Amino acid sequence: MFIVKREEHNPILRPNTQHPWEALAAFSWSVFHASDGDHYYYRAMSEPEQIVGVHTSISVIGHATSRDGLHIENREPILSPSMPFDTYGCEDPRVAFFEGKYYLFYTALGGYPFAADNIKIAVAVGDTPTAFSERHLVTPFNAKAMTIFPERINGKIIVIFSYNTDKPPACIAFAELDSIEDLWNPAYWTEWLENKDSYILDLRRFNTDQIEVGGQPIKTADGWLVVYAHIQDYFSGKPVLGVEAVLLDLEQPRKILGKTPGPFLVPEEVYERYGLVPNVVFPTGVDVQGDDLAVYYSAADTTGCRAHVSLSSLIRSLNPETRTSSMKRYIGNPILKAREGHAWEANGVFNPASVEIDGKIYIVYRAMSDVNTSTMGLAITTDGVTLDERLPLPIYTPREGFEQKLSSPTGNSGCEDPRVVQIGETIYMTYTAYNGVQPPKVAMTTISVADFVAKNFTWTKPQIVSPEGIDDKDACLLPEAINGQYYIFHRIGNHVCIDYVTDPTFTTQKAIRCIQIVSPRPGMWDSAKVGIAGQPIKTDRGWIMFYHGVSKTSTYRVGAVLLDLHDPTIVLARTIGPIFEPHEKYEKEGVVSKVVFPCGEVLRGDTVYVYYGGADKVVGVATITLTELLDALS
Repeated sequence: MFIVKREEHNPILRPNTQHPWEALAAFSWSVFHASDGDHYYYRAMSEPEQIVGVHTSISVIGHATSRDGLHIENREPILSPSMPFDTYGCEDPRVAFFEGKYYLFYTALGGYPFAADNIKIAVAVGDTPTAFSERHLVTPFNAKAMTIFPERINGKIIVIFSYNTDKPPACIAFAELDSIEDLWNPAYWTEWLENKDSYILDLRRFNTDQIEVGGQPIKTADGWLVVYAHIQDYFSGKPVLGVEAVLLDLEQPRKILGKTPGPFLVPEEVYERYGLVPNVVFPTGVDVQGDDLAVYYSAADTTGCRAHVSLSSLIRSLNPETRTSSMKRYIGNPILKAREGHAWEANGVFNPASVEIDGKIYIVYRAMSDVNTSTMGLAITTDGVTLDERLPLPIYTPREGFEQKLSSPTGNSGCEDPRVVQIGETIYMTYTAYNGVQPPKVAMTTISVADFVAKNFTWTKPQIVSPEGIDDKDACLLPEAINGQYYIFHRIGNHVCIDYVTDPTFTTQKAIRCIQIVSPRPGMWDSAKVGIAGQPIKTDRGWIMFYHGVSKTSTYRVGAVLLDLHDPTIVLARTIGPIFEPHEKYEKEGVVSKVVFPCGEVLRGDTVYVYYGGADKVVGVATITLTELLDALS
């Protein structure tokens, strides 16, 4: 479990309209640390200009410095087209220091129109970070994004690069050299091509994916860490770009020890989603300081940005043995199943809310009848896992036209997926109201704490929360007001939205602002849709909000975000991978397969009890420590 934090000042590297040579874009940057500060090497694109009769933007390699990592100084072109193999541009640099020399690898465009056979790797070699005295064509074939391992391995110089990038699908390849001069020796590459299959590292998940090298490999105690670009659905016309990582054996770097199960950085911010090439995050450099891994990346092929991740946490996520979900299931799961002889819950009990009152946890669960009408049942536990009581009849049933069945007699309808919050002496219950015909909508009802505990279920007349005509689900109130405002989370479309109102019963107001705070992340485990789980938990660092995320394969998993304590519309952090996912048979097989769906959480001491539906059939409980959550989200 880990998070990625983007630099607050992103984009750090931007085009400079005062410099025609970098007026259009400045991106694909690589970093080298020196005693006088950071040296940045980046792809700079000019305003369109004439070159050899072609009117086009020309890429050069720019150089800049920074004393604090945020403010860019001393910008100048350091490498411009001057050789037959790079006449039409120098792109996407990777800088490395190796055995006393500086190597600036770049993509060389040697012909126009651009085609695979004129897009190759070149290298500039120098004695200082700013003076490159020689330049060579490296690959006689189509390739990009080469970099070098920072030390010899078993006496060999090893480079890693993207092979056949413009004859997709590309793959990541290695080359082992006896001397650095082999890099630009055509005879070496002729022999390499004859044996290339033994040097290929294919990290694709599907045949339609594309992969390309990111930054220089980083040596860790566990192996060589390589950050790379993974492009899903490359041929679709709507590719999904993300940043991933792989861990390679220290002595045999062609041996994979582990890799991220998916991307840990995808286009989400405005500067990543809009630019010369929209929806692009593309890693081009890495740096490690202590436990901080800085990933330098291109955003929308326009600007240079940086993100940070805990190196140790990332390494743990690469190992299948340590990549387990953080939440722990109760060994006695499922704690609730459908009961024979109870027609109102014959087809399943699932998606439970929860609230603690006077040392008892009240589990309000969705019950599906034998004709697929949903009502609410109630179970009570003192220790959080063992049931002390389970009521024989529903505590809440459909009462209004917007939740009573208008479809076929066996069609779905009713009161679904409750969330329960106590504010003062009142219990507020939000739920999805569905009549089988109109779009589902969020409803709100209340009851006094005293009546609820006494099992005198005198719920108030439910009010519609949702805007008119909008498909709306997965709603929950924040368990306290902030500056006189009550915040409600709900799902409009595929996003977690938030509204704030002065009337928490919604008798005089509707949730009409719908501020999006958590959205699906393309290419990740929550790429299809997201929705709030149960009531957010207040901590001194912010509100922890669990949420469910749905993948493009329709698997429901659980993640967490940290919201600002005083303004919960601000997301401070979000887990990269899921913290809980379907694993057991009762979660993978049921009415809807591969589902864990929590609707309620209770904090006791340092332990969070999370109550969830398994496969839309049963109820389970899992736990996680608050300390673990905060450590991961901070």
